[in-house]
Amino acid sequence: MPAPSLLAVFAHPDDESLSAGGVLARHAAEGARTAVVTATWAHGTHRAEELAEALRILGAGKPRMLGYADARVPDSAPRCVRFCEAPLDEAVGRVVTHIRAFRPDIMVTHDAYGGLPGHPDHVHTHRVTMLAAQAAGLAQLYPDAGAPWQPHALYLATHPHSAVPALREVIGTRKAVYSVPDEQVSATVDVSPWIEQKIAAVLAHRSEVERGALPGLIAGLPPDARERLFATEWYIRHTLITPAAPRTGLTV
Repeated sequence: MPAPSLLAVFAHPDDESLSAGGVLARHAAEGARTAVVTATWAHGTHRAEELAEALRILGAGKPRMLGYADARVPDSAPRCVRFCEAPLDEAVGRVVTHIRAFRPDIMVTHDAYGGLPGHPDHVHTHRVTMLAAQAAGLAQLYPDAGAPWQPHALYLATHPHSAVPALREVIGTRKAVYSVPDEQVSATVDVSPWIEQKIAAVLAHRSEVERGALPGLIAGLPPDARERLFATEWYIRHTLITPAAPRTGLTV
């Protein structure tokens, strides 16, 4: 059975590679359709070009950009509203349009914390994607966004508490990090066979490497440390399609 088609929705260029690069590369290698929607930055910017290169490496097609501005970088999308300040219904509708056009089996996005850094754009991307994944299957919502399509599951890229001490070696001890109890993790994925693709995609975000953001810290690590720290990805699964058996009451 082929791997399920996968649509990822992340806040910024580089989030796709850092958070789910291994899973994206794995699904593409197994013949699945994969794609990435990026909430911020606009076509024609230097980070859009870097994103295109990273997606080429991962086999995830061309950039699909919502075109909103980064909360902390207004010129990321000149004359466009910041993503966190955009009308919620508008942002959800844009993601619904991509879901219905691509028709994925599963989706991936940030967890409720917005991943390790808790960036406001990450948190908002989580909220918008959770709403869009549900709305995409409902015909009466966003009727102009295409025919309804319901993905089977939404996976939230996360980090368990147990992974944080090792990651502190890279991100340092002064920055706040957000993680979840280990028992909340639904899927622990070994992506070591695709680690070279994942790291190459991360490093394709050259401006982030140059300014010393996380891709830059990763660039300074030896290969064995890169694999030890980044060859596992963790996800929390949310089921969107459930069996249609009749129920007589609420159950857990």
